[in-house]
Amino acid sequence: QVQLVESGGGMVQVGGSLTLSCAATGGTFTNYYINWFRQAPGKEREFVSGISWTGRITDFGDSVKGRFTVSRDIGMAYLQMNSLKPEDTAIYFCAASRGGGRCIVANECHYWGQGTQVTISS
Repeated sequence: QVQLVESGGGMVQVGGSLTLSCAATGGTFTNYYINWFRQAPGKEREFVSGISWTGRITDFGDSVKGRFTVSRDIGMAYLQMNSLKPEDTAIYFCAASRGGGRCIVANECHYWGQGTQVTISS
């Protein structure tokens, strides 16, 4: 079973940058599509980004296109967040589906990390 652990959250000012990491153990992580979601207080979990196991295919939610990038390495995935806005404040999760494919809807993902808090101060 895949286990995911996020890190790198924190507080930054508007316009700043932050890089989140997702460490994976168990399963065949190298073959999994890795997805990033976020959840702000009182809101539903929102798809942010995803990356295929080769790194050649990436997805981004409309609200982060052009500002966020995603990458991966052996056992790790990264979310680089630039030009941060107050509305980016949320808990950020990495996730994967049991079959290893894309899951851009939260209930299609089966493995979740515990989340890392990102707060953007104005």
